Amino acid sequence: MKILVTGAEGQLARSLVEAAGGTEITVAALGRPSLDITMPDPIAAHMREVVPDLVVNAAAYTAVDKAESEPDLAHSVNALGAGHVAAACRKASIPIIHISTDYVFDGNKQAPYVESDDTAPAGAYGRSKLDGEINVQAQQPQHIILRTAWVHSPFGNNFVKTMLRLAETRPELGVVDDQLGTPTYAPHLATAILDISRLIATRARDDMPWGIYHAAGQGEVTWCGLARATLARAAALGANPVKVNAITTADYPTPARRPANSRLDCSKLKKQLGISLPEWRLGVEECVARLMASKSG
Repeated sequence: MKILVTGAEGQLARSLVEAAGGTEITVAALGRPSLDITMPDPIAAHMREVVPDLVVNAAAYTAVDKAESEPDLAHSVNALGAGHVAAACRKASIPIIHISTDYVFDGNKQAPYVESDDTAPAGAYGRSKLDGEINVQAQQPQHIILRTAWVHSPFGNNFVKTMLRLAETRPELGVVDDQLGTPTYAPHLATAILDISRLIATRARDDMPWGIYHAAGQGEVTWCGLARATLARAAALGANPVKVNAITTADYPTPARRPANSRLDCSKLKKQLGISLPEWRLGVEECVARLMASKSG
């Protein structure tokens, strides 16, 4: 099986390449400048060249705060670009797995979000991602849209890496403790995507339960709790201990409003496809261990 993945330099694309190594799945990860999803023609050309059985659209504009001042750019990638990829998939009769986000919700719900909950993004980034979902659904009926949250990995820029970097020079950190979510380790998400890919390859197209699914780490935690777990793991591996103080969202204003509740209920993924991601702490422990081993090496 061959999968074409967009957004080659992103956390998920790099995790997919790694996870597919040594398996029956070949991953061709492409990104800018050769593949810019805001331009429809190169997408079709690359698909003719690679001849994939499936496309995973992991390309995205992810600068949440910057999107407030660059809404058109965020929309061109996350909404229009997603539509271009899905349209190319439909023309080639290829299914698509599209990656979306918890930011399509406003965060006001008191319980974890399920797929059927009303969407109401609070910022430009969330609006662009919601428009991307809509465009994918309109362009290619044979789609799996995966909403995920708080992604981290040994690759790229993410919260876990930021905490480790800040802890190198600061004895204390203040981290927001009134936003709750479901951290997701990109390699765990990559493994789930490969499992979904295998289902798509083996099931009849008419028998595949296409649609939107939530795919995130099991459990829940605040940003402060995630920071504490990250630095506790680092300390256990020899780093200097760092105190993490709880602060409020009001103490740390940002251009984009973050959802107070980013928890995603992933039970549909388990029920319909038999797939679930590991508990979020396991991902943090592995991520920190890999980052520290890489640094010491």
